[in-house]
Amino acid sequence: MSTGVIVLIIVAVLIVIALLAVFAGRGRQRRQDQRRVEAGEIRREAELHDARAQGAQAEADERAARASREQAEARQQAVRAEEHGQEAAERHRQADDVDPDSRADDPDADTGGRRKR
Repeated sequence: MSTGVIVLIIVAVLIVIALLAVFAGRGRQRRQDQRRVEAGEIRREAELHDARAQGAQAEADERAARASREQAEARQQAVRAEEHGQEAAERHRQADDVDPDSRADDPDADTGGRRKR
């Protein structure tokens, strides 16, 4: 074989290798681009889930705050009810003290602090 043919074969092999490298690089770039797009979609889905989670947490916090307020109101109402009950009992005692027909002074009577009817 002549030197010219050998050089031509070597140049042809180098060109083929260069083309293979270019095409391999493009394929790798294409795969990376596809993975970037997929990663972007996954991130968008994650953001949607984050937004839903934040909304659910805000709703749960609001419900907890509402329940806490209602519990405090219920405690206050129970205190007022107790106060009213004590006031009612005091009024009954006062009425028994004033009522001439009351049997509160009678030791044999068990009216519970209320006048007889």
